[in-house]
Amino acid sequence: MKYSKIFAASHIIHNSVIIRSKTCCIMMTVLRNNHLEQLGAKGIFDTGIITIMTEEDRIMKKTIIAAMMAAITVGAVAGGAATFSASQEDAQLQIANGSEAQETIPDSEATQDTSGEDLQTAGDSGEEAQSVTEVAAALPSGDIARCELADENGTDSIADIAENVMPAMVSITNTSVQEVQDWFRGGSFQYESKSAGTGVIMGENDSELLIVSNNHVVEGANKLAVTFINETSVEGTVKGTDDKNDLAVVSVNLEDIDDETLSLIRVANAADSDEIRVGEQVVAIGNALGYGQSVTTGIVSALGREVMVRDTYGISDYEELIQTDAAINAGNSGGALLNMKGEVIGINSVKASANGVEGMGYAIPTAKALPIIQNLMNREQREKVSEEDAAYIGITGENVDASVSQLYGLPIGIYLSEVSENSPASDAGMTKGMVMTAFDGISVETMSDLQDLLQYYAAGETVTVTVQKADDNGGVVESELSLTLGRRSDYIKLN
Repeated sequence: MKYSKIFAASHIIHNSVIIRSKTCCIMMTVLRNNHLEQLGAKGIFDTGIITIMTEEDRIMKKTIIAAMMAAITVGAVAGGAATFSASQEDAQLQIANGSEAQETIPDSEATQDTSGEDLQTAGDSGEEAQSVTEVAAALPSGDIARCELADENGTDSIADIAENVMPAMVSITNTSVQEVQDWFRGGSFQYESKSAGTGVIMGENDSELLIVSNNHVVEGANKLAVTFINETSVEGTVKGTDDKNDLAVVSVNLEDIDDETLSLIRVANAADSDEIRVGEQVVAIGNALGYGQSVTTGIVSALGREVMVRDTYGISDYEELIQTDAAINAGNSGGALLNMKGEVIGINSVKASANGVEGMGYAIPTAKALPIIQNLMNREQREKVSEEDAAYIGITGENVDASVSQLYGLPIGIYLSEVSENSPASDAGMTKGMVMTAFDGISVETMSDLQDLLQYYAAGETVTVTVQKADDNGGVVESELSLTLGRRSDYIKLN
């Protein structure tokens, strides 16, 4: 299918959308008068982090459920559909941090291959890529000792491995604000949500402790609390994320960690996941159900698995995952999958959850994750800019997720449905019909991704944006544009 013809059908992206709540156990598809109707609801579990519910939350939940029931009626009357679960042919995938039930779409042969660009971390394409072992050795390190490795002869037990690696594990509590549409009174209301996941200490620089986790564990956070092995908690900051591969790096200022805690924690070792074989024994450690770190064990069930996850903002396609039957439960997201030496070979991320499905958890292999983690760790640390310096671009966009990409051949990213005249976007050469795939070298898949990034960029800064568009032959052309950000307050005054 030619790219130009696909864009002619782009109204489908706008008019027929799947609505999902970030913290909802129940997924609903609502189409009403061709307008996007957002529906949110809070459940006991987030998608892989565990949602922490207070008494106020439970009262709020009753109100939300009533709103959901009203939405079901509206959707049915208006010709829409309300879907509560995957079909019998599909399994449900629950991201292992506890936030919300997810739908798993079976492996597809027609997925867009984006792994190559993610693994390209050497800079110029002409440079020879580092091996996974070299990348692991090159991660920032400092005075904190590394975890002790198990005996190569296999005399150490799982208990020994757990004891060695536990000091490198942390619990991450994400405090965010959720917005829910009120179908009875109109408008929307907000409430505070807390969810818990896991992280692995994998690096240290001169001023920061660097912790690896999943993007969905830290997504939308107003505040992050990192809890170490001795139950001491400090505030963490998102240093960088890769939404496409569900990876994140959280930093903690070393000055905020007391001496006793610094003496107890360790940095985890990493190994090349390409060297593992199906059938090898593995150990999973994570903050299961938010109760604290727990240990499970199993084997490598399969390698190179592909799953598609329907989450808050669309459908994401995750490739080359390790499948294991080691129990991975809500709260385990961002935790470590270890070989029998106690080395990290994967970052636990998702699990299949459906009737008749048991023992199907998935981890992001280090062969894929470590180059991305290295890039995130070395990224410049940014602070949120003031309201006075807040920036804007001047675009209206629609999210192109994996399902739309496969159906219409569009690249995953943000479809530019409108570019304002005399805006920073138009000045940079952006036009309607383009798809933005990266901002300042960081992949963006949704308008939410872009809005989150813009909080850290001030008006007047110049960044590079990556866009794709159709050429005259119906093919796809990728280009990089230089974009100077405008001042949002000036835009508001003019409009």
